[in-house]
Amino acid sequence: MIMRATLALLLLTAVPLATASAPAPTPAAAQPGAQDAALLAFLDKAYDEQVALSPETQTQLGFKTDYNKLDDYTDAAAVRSRDLAERQLKAMRAQFDPAKLGESARVSYRLFEYEVERGRASFRFRKLRFPVSTNGSPAGEIPVLLINTHKIDTVADAEAYIARLRETERVMREVTATMREQAAAGIIPNKVNFAPARADAKKVVTGAPFDGGADSTVLADFRKKVTALDAPAATKAKLIADAQAALTGPFKRGYDMLFAALDEIEPKSKGNFGAWSLPDGAAYYNDRLEGSTTTKLTADQIHQTGLQQVAAIRQEMEAIKKEVGFTGTLEQFFDKIRTDPQFKYPNTEAGREQYLADARAVIASVMTAAPRYFRVLPKAPLEVRAVEKWREGTASTAFYNSPSADGKRPGIYYVNLVDMNQTQKVQVAGIAAHEGAPGHHFQIARQQELEGIPKFRRFGGYGAYMEGWGLYSERLANEMGVYKTPYDRFGMLSLQVWRAIRLVLDTGIHSKRWTREQAIAYFKANSSVSDTDIAREVDRYFNWPGQATSYMVGQLKIAELRKRAEQQLGPRFDIRDFHEAVLSQGALPLDVLEEQVNRYIAAKKG
Repeated sequence: MIMRATLALLLLTAVPLATASAPAPTPAAAQPGAQDAALLAFLDKAYDEQVALSPETQTQLGFKTDYNKLDDYTDAAAVRSRDLAERQLKAMRAQFDPAKLGESARVSYRLFEYEVERGRASFRFRKLRFPVSTNGSPAGEIPVLLINTHKIDTVADAEAYIARLRETERVMREVTATMREQAAAGIIPNKVNFAPARADAKKVVTGAPFDGGADSTVLADFRKKVTALDAPAATKAKLIADAQAALTGPFKRGYDMLFAALDEIEPKSKGNFGAWSLPDGAAYYNDRLEGSTTTKLTADQIHQTGLQQVAAIRQEMEAIKKEVGFTGTLEQFFDKIRTDPQFKYPNTEAGREQYLADARAVIASVMTAAPRYFRVLPKAPLEVRAVEKWREGTASTAFYNSPSADGKRPGIYYVNLVDMNQTQKVQVAGIAAHEGAPGHHFQIARQQELEGIPKFRRFGGYGAYMEGWGLYSERLANEMGVYKTPYDRFGMLSLQVWRAIRLVLDTGIHSKRWTREQAIAYFKANSSVSDTDIAREVDRYFNWPGQATSYMVGQLKIAELRKRAEQQLGPRFDIRDFHEAVLSQGALPLDVLEEQVNRYIAAKKG
């Protein structure tokens, strides 16, 4: 799973990056090279002006512009972004002729069109998305922004941090207004959301200066950063005092607003239902499937594919069960993996540190083998970190944060170690391969380092491609020699079947009206995933229609294209060249990726 900058995330829900202004028209007689350069300048300016609407994205990208502000969370902000996109698309079409562009520039032109058109189709559903759920909320995202990305190199940076603490009250006012507007229209979060969202938010406002305990997470971060400043002691003391006042004043008032809204809306929640229960829910879900898969696949087609993949992967699991000499049923083998102490880490800090050390060792082994499988590796470093304590309750099992635009912040593979009793040793290598290397880091960090493509492509993406690459990487890691035991390979297969299950459950929940209990039962019957992870996953599917389908749909396409290349090229097939064909243009819709690979095959054939 990928966690990216606020604005970049919007790409995955098909809100494009665009702007109203543009460079002067390029003369029609210009050569293709000049046209390409002009389009690149046009699209980069477009991206910059859209990013200017999002202070949080600017910070995520490593910039200090609007450093004292948080995003506008009102519907008016969404309308402004949409209007910019539409005007920009009109300007691009008026100024550039795709026939006069080079190959890569034509792809950029086409992708920009695609994103604006997808955004237009999705726009009417924007008020069906919940701003607070088990998938996250500003109550967790604001501290993440401050702690992980807001650097304090100067006194002015510290003052900007304090200003953002104060801004939190305004954000919560906007978010809770949206929640109440939704509730009034019958758009009410599922019951599963309220307790985790409330609990994680309460952790943020626990500790000093909110009570007599040790410093709260945010104050501890601020104090540490300010203490390291080269500034007079009196200046540092005033900054810390101002931060404490901001925390106990507007920051705390903002969180209290959120608690009040949750308390007010929770009694109105009648249960746990899929998108079908929302106004215009069927159309909304179809839109989400198209946005998540970049295809026209229907819910029924995706559901059937999921059932077929679950059956196929179970056969692979049966083979490993036989290899290790287990004589019971596959379901009994699942239980053994779930419960046998040999597959657990101690539920202690030492156990958590051992997990992180093991994950780092997996990454190191991938890096050693990588030159035999890739022509180009990302320059940005990759770190493995545990999810912070104050967001363990709503954070995913594992996810990747992309590097900053300037390369100063590394790519980060986060793993949720909230309960080591539910964490499986057999999955460590497979998860590290997906979220770290050769998965998201090799694709996303590499994409950000590409030259000659516009910023909206370097920092944006498509779920089916990006998550498809992550899932493909789990099997690739087996070819690379990463999995040392049959149990490691079984752990990889348990992750594979997990994503196949997602096809069944996402469509089951949102199209076929499956209950939460049905979904959990199907998941448990077909995987060794822990009960905690199953419940967390199912709740995520309820709250994020369509997204869970992107992984397996994308992986199946990449695997299909690789098989085609192997068959058509025979001895001329080189895995490094295939991976370069897949990665060298960054994330693409699956049909555009297919065209890219077909061009590579044709070129190799000569």
